[in-house]
Amino acid sequence: MKILAVGMNYPLHVAEMKNILPAEPVIFSKTESSLLVNNKPFFYPDFSSEIHYETEVVVKINRLGRSISPRFAHRYYSEITVGIDFTARDLQRQCKEKGLPWEIAKAFDNSAPVGKMTDKTAFADICNIRFHLCLNGKTVQEGNTADMIYPVDELISHISKYFTLKTGDLIFTGTPSGVGQVQIGDHLQAYLEDELLLDFWVR
Repeated sequence: MKILAVGMNYPLHVAEMKNILPAEPVIFSKTESSLLVNNKPFFYPDFSSEIHYETEVVVKINRLGRSISPRFAHRYYSEITVGIDFTARDLQRQCKEKGLPWEIAKAFDNSAPVGKMTDKTAFADICNIRFHLCLNGKTVQEGNTADMIYPVDELISHISKYFTLKTGDLIFTGTPSGVGQVQIGDHLQAYLEDELLLDFWVR
């Protein structure tokens, strides 16, 4: 199982991070040990003092595929959920300043909490799904897949040009604006539409 993620896929997030709109999807990976499931707590790592949440729609691949056409991409997933792409922003900033890869800021252990999977047929249109994150009971981040620069099916097609997708692989599809910092003791709850799918604490 692998975790592939998309950066800068919402215009307002690109602007808040002071980046330039990408000419094609920006892809990076997280390690298998990044995965955090079953609403287990996230333990704040001792190598960072600036962990940020990035709430994202997550797609689970259900069959083997490579070089997938966008028009057939919908056949390669049947379940979706919401997840958090935790980022050690201080480490990421240091790596970028030195021109170094920044996997240590994105792919560290337990940096990918993922909620309960739900059948995509529960939603009328994969390209129009609301999602949001509550931090300590307050909504801090909201998004809609309609605002993606590159929709889900285009992402799957693009990624499959470079990586063979296998059953169980996860794709984090990008975060909207509103990313922010978490602290020990915080309670995070993430929703697709109005359904709570991810509910955990920072310890």
